[in-house]
Amino acid sequence: MTNTFIDLLNSKDVLLADGATGTNLFNMGLQSGDSPELWNVDEPNKIKALYQGSVDAGSDLFLTNTFGGTASRLKLHDAQDRVHELNKIGAELGREVADKSDRKIAVAGSVGPTGEIMQPVGELSHALAVEMFHEQAEGLKAGGVDVLWVETISAPEEFIAAAEAFALAGMPWCGTMSFDTAGRTMMGVTSAALADLVETIENKPLAFGANCGTGASDILRTVLGFAAQGTERPVISKGNAGIPKYVDGHIHYDGTPALMAEYAVMARNSGAKIIGGCCGTLPDHLRAMREALDTQPRGERPTLDQIVEKLGGFSSASDGTGDDSGAPKRERRSRRRG
Repeated sequence: MTNTFIDLLNSKDVLLADGATGTNLFNMGLQSGDSPELWNVDEPNKIKALYQGSVDAGSDLFLTNTFGGTASRLKLHDAQDRVHELNKIGAELGREVADKSDRKIAVAGSVGPTGEIMQPVGELSHALAVEMFHEQAEGLKAGGVDVLWVETISAPEEFIAAAEAFALAGMPWCGTMSFDTAGRTMMGVTSAALADLVETIENKPLAFGANCGTGASDILRTVLGFAAQGTERPVISKGNAGIPKYVDGHIHYDGTPALMAEYAVMARNSGAKIIGGCCGTLPDHLRAMREALDTQPRGERPTLDQIVEKLGGFSSASDGTGDDSGAPKRERRSRRRG
């Protein structure tokens, strides 16, 4: 199996992913409550500008504007019958931008959570979740993405449903969860649990990791948690550009390009192979991250104290594993990549 994403993953020491979708689109005029996915049809030039901003900043891959592209999410905008159309167009716009570049750029099809809670806690069945993810995956596949990319997941059941759906679509995939509750996902998953989970799934991801969360320091502690499990599967780190704060009635992230450059280097040294930004991350942040990754040599795995010194304190005392010191666990023997 070869495609642009796999080629880049196999040939480069580290990949720079993109930054924020929502933050950049709000800066382009998207209003709170609007569906970003409808802009794939209504404002295609702005979506291409979003993608181009990442490419121009040095990203090796970018995610499509399809995070809310499942039927359950689009239903909030009476667009549940347009899943295939909106995902396909979002991918086609990305393909257009990537293919005109003078270097290899991978297009990753963004798949966000359904917004519903799965059984047995909630009402969403496994079969329906698979059906919704599969429908979206087929649209992204038709639009030409290199890889499917499920992100900001909290529940292991939803992660597993996405993996099954992507197998039905016959597409390679990556997956990240959001560890935003004292080192755990909202549904209680730890970094160690996710590292174990990806090895038990029949359709294993090409890479896995964390995105969003509560800031650069916290996500690096999570990345160290993955590394402590001895995983040999490529790890993804897409952290927010600092911490959100209200400024003049708007949400502003306080992470500077310099801070995100430090974060990128420390993420690489912590064990991440694919490094990008999430909420608040703009092209200026990405440029600084690109330069830092290209010019600073690989260093030793940072300690928690070094992370705090460079990036600021953690949002919680615990890393979610039950060790209140927040220290990663002792490494276990490495497992073979599947």
